[in-house]
Amino acid sequence: MSLVEVLVAIAIAVGVAGVVVPVLPGTLLVLAAVLVWTLEVGGTTAWTVFAVVTVLLALGTVVKYAVPGRRLKDAGIPTSTLWAGGALGVVGFFVVPVVGLLVGFVLGVYLAEHRRVGGTAAWPSTRHALRAAGLSILIELAAALTASAAWVVGVVLT
Repeated sequence: MSLVEVLVAIAIAVGVAGVVVPVLPGTLLVLAAVLVWTLEVGGTTAWTVFAVVTVLLALGTVVKYAVPGRRLKDAGIPTSTLWAGGALGVVGFFVVPVVGLLVGFVLGVYLAEHRRVGGTAAWPSTRHALRAAGLSILIELAAALTASAAWVVGVVLT
């Protein structure tokens, strides 16, 4: 295994971790790392692997938003609630680094739902939104891991 492949593997691992811990743009880091490997190795196999990785990550990104979004829509949770959660999550990230993102998101969703449906129904809506956010992370993680596996196959084949 070459030095470039080791560095790319580390970057991919950091990217996969970035999917779970939202500090880094995980899928973009995985894609960039595979692109660096592709440019270094060259050839039809490397470019085919890059194309496969790109398709997997793009598909994962589309599914990551479509499936949880549909579930939230079916549950009657408006997009504005998620925007409130996202906004407070960003604020929370800077107030309490890393953990504040999750705490801020939960608090933002709860407050928006409390204002919209009242205190009794706010917590079930918040739990539903959290399950959707968790599903989104799992979908993105599955795409990143599948793309990583495609890269490993490419390394073996080249």
